[in-house]
Amino acid sequence: MALRLLCSLVVLAYAPLAAAQSGAPIVVPVEATSYHVPVFSNELVTVLNVLIPPQRSSGYHRHSLDTIAVLMSDATRTNQVLGGEPIARQAQARGTVSFTPYARDPIVHTVAVQGESSFHNLVVELLYPSAGRFSPGTRGQGYTQVLDNERVRAWRLVLEPGQMAPAVTQGAPGVRVVVEGGELVEIVPGAPDRSMAPRSGELYWQEAGTTRAVRNVGTTRIELVELELK
Repeated sequence: MALRLLCSLVVLAYAPLAAAQSGAPIVVPVEATSYHVPVFSNELVTVLNVLIPPQRSSGYHRHSLDTIAVLMSDATRTNQVLGGEPIARQAQARGTVSFTPYARDPIVHTVAVQGESSFHNLVVELLYPSAGRFSPGTRGQGYTQVLDNERVRAWRLVLEPGQMAPAVTQGAPGVRVVVEGGELVEIVPGAPDRSMAPRSGELYWQEAGTTRAVRNVGTTRIELVELELK
């Protein structure tokens, strides 16, 4: 009897190892998969820096939160949903802003880069489950609205050297993504002008309620994407 019990325990102990060796893929949350690095988190969002080098794969991971992405560089790559075949993804332009409702339609997939360029995406996951928590503001001259749905509103701001975007008021908390960096000055009423030198690929959390104008004081084109949550 004791020998049978010992054999049973040995079989149970080696069952997970046998499953792993059988070729079944390992699935992890997107925040823990390869080349997806969390860089910022608060009670509203988690931000991931997704940078997959050439000839590398992310491994299978699970998306279950509504997600906004700002593309920094695309590459020849495939997307493969667990149990499906690899599907080639059409290349998109740098600075493309997208939204995927993973809370409604969660998936498990892997991304594989085949070309000689890296795939670089800045990803904002929404941690709170329901829309309607915040009311985003509006933007005027210089800002182009690129996304507006039940969870987020987003604008693109492009400033050539010497150009200025008139003052806007941040209506809801959100994120500023630097697509093309340079040197700028933020002008906030009642405060000294604030100089900044943001670099491409950086991002910043922005609280609601701030009124600011932005001027490009450098010698290069600046491109920003600004998100406000709903």
